[in-house]
This record gives sequence, structure tokens and C-alpha cells, in this order.
Amino acid sequence: MIIRLLSAALVAGFLAAVVATGLQLALTSQLIIAAERYETRAAHEAADARLPIILAHAPAQGQAHGGHAHDHGTAGPGGEWQPGPGLPRMAFTGLATLIGAVGYALLLGAAMLACGRAPTPERALAFGLAGFAALALAPALGLPPELPGSEAAPLVTRQAWWLMTAAATAMGLYLILIRRAAITILGGLVLIVAPHLAGAPVPPEGNSGVPAILAAQFAARSLGVAFVFWAMIGLAFGWAWQVFGREAKAPARA
Repeated sequence: MIIRLLSAALVAGFLAAVVATGLQLALTSQLIIAAERYETRAAHEAADARLPIILAHAPAQGQAHGGHAHDHGTAGPGGEWQPGPGLPRMAFTGLATLIGAVGYALLLGAAMLACGRAPTPERALAFGLAGFAALALAPALGLPPELPGSEAAPLVTRQAWWLMTAAATAMGLYLILIRRAAITILGGLVLIVAPHLAGAPVPPEGNSGVPAILAAQFAARSLGVAFVFWAMIGLAFGWAWQVFGREAKAPARA
């Protein structure tokens, strides 16, 4: 059973990652690159605004800083490392998507088995769409996908709200769709709505360096990619589960 689960998750994760990576490169990567240009421009403008003050107090250090500001190498606007443009960036995008897809496929298969549902393509697709609702759609209602340079609340509070929303939505969907009793449906609705009534973390006031139209396009396209990603995980997992089940039964009959 464990070998079958792992095998189906690997196949489903690989197929979903191939499709999602292609969609990311076609739909969202250019938006991220454009946002990074805005972020870098804002960082340079802030550095240029501080430069006269730095030069007035420490000329030697100010000149060294000014020379370093234009030597980015593989560092991002905030100084963090990031893969180089072109093929390295595409490779790291695909690798990260593959790792996440295999992990999500394992969770999907484990959830189906724990709920006593035999993984078929139709049932796995339903569970995949539930995963999209819990891990992508519901959190995005309060914290939409963000581009680099966007104004955002502190990371720890955003992560806590995301985890609370994802867990509450997943449990609410379980109570509504699996348990299907009047009291559990009511409890599930309360769980799904509660994080949004509490409210997502509010970003600090200030003008974002990223145009609003760019941020809106990124959020919409990211959700579209996530929908296809989870649908592919569900369909591919259900199909692979049945394929590996038939292969396991064939030697037994022989």
C-alpha cells in the first residue's frame, strides 16, 4: 500500500509539475520579472536619496557603497540570493514545483485513504479541487498571491493566518462533504467563514512600487495555474493508483 501510494504520488507530482511549470513560465514569470524591475528601481531611488547624507558623514564609505550598489550578480533587490536569468531560473522553478507537487500528491492520497475513499480519477479530482479550495482559493481571499516589491504584512502573521485558513477550510470541507450531517454542515460552514471574519493581516500603509494592474494580473493568473495544478494532481493520482493496482494484481494471477 505504501509503495503504491508513493509511486502514484511521484507520477502525479511529475505530471502536474510539468504542466504547472509550463503555465508559470508562460503566464506568471514575466510578471515577476517586471515586478522585480520596479522593486530594483525603488531600491536604487531610495539609495540615491540617502547617498548625499552618507557622503556628508563618511565619504570613503559612501563611495564604496555607491560602487557596490550596481554590482548585483546573483543577488536580489534585497540582497538575497536568487537563480540567474534564463535556464537557471526555469530549472529552479521546475524543481520547486516538482517537490511541492509530489508532497501535495502524497497528502491527497493519504487524505483519500484516511477518509475511506478508493482513489479513482473522478474521486481524486474532487479531492484535488478541495485541495485547491483549501490551500489556494480560501487563503487568497484574504492574502492574494503577491509580486516582489508589494506592500505586505509581517511574514510570521501572514504564515499564521494562511495556516489557520487552510486548516479550517480543509476541516470545514470534510465536515460538509464527507460527514454530511446537519450539525457537521453547520460546523463546517462556521470553520470556513471564521478566518475571514477574523480578518487577514493588513499590510502597512504606503504606496507599493508595483502597479495595481500588474498585481491583479498576477493574482488572477496564479489562481488559474493553481486550479490546473490541483486538478492535474487529482486526475493523475487517481489514474496512476489504478495503473499500479493492476500491475500488482497481474503477477498474483500469473
